Amino acid sequence: MDYQDIIYEIDNQVAFITINRPDKYNAFRGRTVEELLDAIVKAAWDKSVAAIVLAGIGDKAFCTGGDQTSRDGSYESGRGILGMPIEDVQTAIRDAPKPVIAKVQGFAIGGGNVLCTLCDFTIAGENAVFGQVGTKVGSVDPGFGTALLARCVGEKRAREMWYLSRRYSAQEAYDMGLINTVVPNDQLDDEVRKWCDEIIERSPTAIALAKRSFNLDTEHMRGFASMGMHAVSLYYDTDEAKEGVRAFREKRKPNFRKFV
Repeated sequence: MDYQDIIYEIDNQVAFITINRPDKYNAFRGRTVEELLDAIVKAAWDKSVAAIVLAGIGDKAFCTGGDQTSRDGSYESGRGILGMPIEDVQTAIRDAPKPVIAKVQGFAIGGGNVLCTLCDFTIAGENAVFGQVGTKVGSVDPGFGTALLARCVGEKRAREMWYLSRRYSAQEAYDMGLINTVVPNDQLDDEVRKWCDEIIERSPTAIALAKRSFNLDTEHMRGFASMGMHAVSLYYDTDEAKEGVRAFREKRKPNFRKFV
């Protein structure tokens, strides 16, 4: 695949997949998601690869979720329930028989926060900021992004993150169990490499079996994630959801209540 929105590199048995849309704070459009899916699947089944690292170009953002400038109610840029196959990317991360690591600096917001939740490990620099934004822009991830998040941080925190769309520092994210570790920004690359080097020394089959067994406990979430995505696709066609997109583009607070 001819990558335009991501960078794919392999270095010493590690596949690095980097979202390359700095002007959009590494938000993803349909093409970005298609490229992420292709790259994750390719790395997942490359026997020379021991670990996969997801990252965002630059120091401002890991990923800020769906690109609202390419959304007109719904996303119409490709296949998938929502017009881009984000559910397939989520499945690819879970089905990869090797650890997937989120390397986070800057914003991990919305769909970016969901990617961090899905990855096996999340390693963050001190400047990282986490959170959901769905209730501000008229969107939600009604599957792994909610249920799996609750497994990570607990029901109360997960509901707080989704209902209120607050932002959390890297230290706060670590304290609530959303991420694995926090390091100074200038040590982030070295820390990720350290974790990858440890993985390389471990049994790949044992890791694959362990990952599969962890996933089995939450596999039921895949079913209601699919059902939930269909519900969201219908929601995107409502005036309430479209108000979130308009407000984002016009840089104002949305008035959702007028559509209730």
